[in-house]
Amino acid sequence: MVFELAMGRSFHGTVVGAFRAVRPSFRIAGWFLCATIFLVLCYYLVITGWTAAYALFSLAGVSITFADFTASDMPVFFFLFSAAVTTGVVSRGVRKGIERVSVILIPVSVAILIVMALYVTTLPGFLEGTVFLFSPDFSVLFDPLVWSAAFGQAFFSLSVGTGILLTYGAYMEKGIPIPRSALVITLADLGVALLAGIVIFPLVFTFGLEPAAGAELAFSTLPKAFALMPGGVIFAVSFFLVLFFAAITSAVSMLEVGVSSLREAVSWSREKTSLLLGLVMVAIGLPSSLSYSAANWTVGGVKILDFMDETVGTLGLPLAAVILAVSFSWFAPREILDREIGRSFAGIVHPLCKYVIPAILLGTTLARLASGIDLADLRLLPGSPWMGTLMQVGGMVLIGAGTLIVVSLLCRFGRCPFGRRLFRKG
Repeated sequence: MVFELAMGRSFHGTVVGAFRAVRPSFRIAGWFLCATIFLVLCYYLVITGWTAAYALFSLAGVSITFADFTASDMPVFFFLFSAAVTTGVVSRGVRKGIERVSVILIPVSVAILIVMALYVTTLPGFLEGTVFLFSPDFSVLFDPLVWSAAFGQAFFSLSVGTGILLTYGAYMEKGIPIPRSALVITLADLGVALLAGIVIFPLVFTFGLEPAAGAELAFSTLPKAFALMPGGVIFAVSFFLVLFFAAITSAVSMLEVGVSSLREAVSWSREKTSLLLGLVMVAIGLPSSLSYSAANWTVGGVKILDFMDETVGTLGLPLAAVILAVSFSWFAPREILDREIGRSFAGIVHPLCKYVIPAILLGTTLARLASGIDLADLRLLPGSPWMGTLMQVGGMVLIGAGTLIVVSLLCRFGRCPFGRRLFRKG
């Protein structure tokens, strides 16, 4: 995080612009990062829509199981709603849109979680739930699959290695200390995650439900707990609003990466660029939303949303992080990091990003693929069919190849006289 923010502030541009500043030929790597996080966003908004739907169901007092919800056409509508909100916020700009939404939604979310956490301390399952949450199983530390999942969770939760912090780093003022900011962000993220766990598991154990993971926990187990508790409607609405606020702020940061890079390339207005990418986002994300709807779209028997998550999410994000770390630590001057965070601290961060982090990310990812073992609880939706290593790698190769072809064509088109004229006209 420190390294990515420092590079963003130093190069003071978009993801593509920063990569191009290191080496002109590296701009294709910058576009690859933009494409990767954009593809993740396209299916991430489907789940964002689920949180909005359950907040509305809770407010209306409607009880609906997750199976019934995904057997209807409602997931598609709420996906479109989330895409529209995300596009609208980003089109307003950094200060009027992104900053204003974050300043309002994040404190409200934390306040709601604190109130809920205080309430669950009065429940009979509080002790059992917290013991379950904080009791470690050290045997899993020898499992590379768990390490792979942990790195993936940490990188995604903190928006590291995807170009998001590279983009936001460009907006940081010179006087703000980057290491301190990174520490505050990390502790806040970890604190909110633990606070959410303290809220969730005492509820689950109080009402004798089975602790689950992922979407099953959020959309199946917890609604049952809310239905059984006094004042459950209020808590259900509050909880799913927190989920929606957290999801929409993350979605906004993902879209900003693509919007800022495309604006720099084609000199369009923010509104026009946001609208264009919003439409592309809907077109790409629609199959994922249809896979968890009455249409039940699949690829080789695997729902399209799961296919995207197991390829782009599981393999694409670590690969993007490795590309970012290697490009800037091996090819950008070391003096840049010294200037941004100080020589002594850079002496720790630089070798970590140059050698240790790429090796660990590649090692754990390859170990996970080579093992051919499925960890059901670590998938996006536990209980969904596992696609297998061969399909996972093959899918990522096809998606990566397609992305690089499109990016290469766009880069060539943008350099040709007709392409430049068209971009300027647009």
